[in-house]
Amino acid sequence: MKKDIILAGVGGQGILTIATIIGDAAAAAGVNLKQAEVHGMSQRGGDVQSNLRLSTEVIYSDLIKQGSADIIISMEPMEALRYLPYLGKEGVVVTSSHPFKNITNYPDEEALKGELEALPRVSSLPIEELAKQNSVPKSANVVLLGMAAKYIGILTPEQLRESIKRVFASKGESVVEMNCKAFDLGLNA
Repeated sequence: MKKDIILAGVGGQGILTIATIIGDAAAAAGVNLKQAEVHGMSQRGGDVQSNLRLSTEVIYSDLIKQGSADIIISMEPMEALRYLPYLGKEGVVVTSSHPFKNITNYPDEEALKGELEALPRVSSLPIEELAKQNSVPKSANVVLLGMAAKYIGILTPEQLRESIKRVFASKGESVVEMNCKAFDLGLNA
């Protein structure tokens, strides 16, 4: 079994934290992992992208070729669309529906929404709103991971939840609980 995942977003949104959680879960489960990160201007506002390749077999390359990604997980709708050439025919897009307008010529929101809705397999929610409404405003990225958990397949939601506990353990129990709550919000949305 294998899953090729592209993570996309803007610096400061927590894309690399999602990659860390998935990577930790894969290591704990004995799943092979290759990862390649591309940091545009990864400080706040620049694009950030990561290729995650998970497999029960040996993986030889850390890059995902065009037309073969199983999942695009994106914190930002325009960034999700940017990586569509990498999505396989049966692939799914899991994205925030709320744009992060970090450039002056940001595309028309309705046009972006229309492009996303035209895709055959897309899951899109206002994750930032969900996070705020449920008192976990700094964990929108983990809400997104929860949304994507059912599509990852090679790792179970419980394995991902246990990874969240390990990744955030050094920050204290309240941060662990907040992120587990955020994950469950996305998983059950």
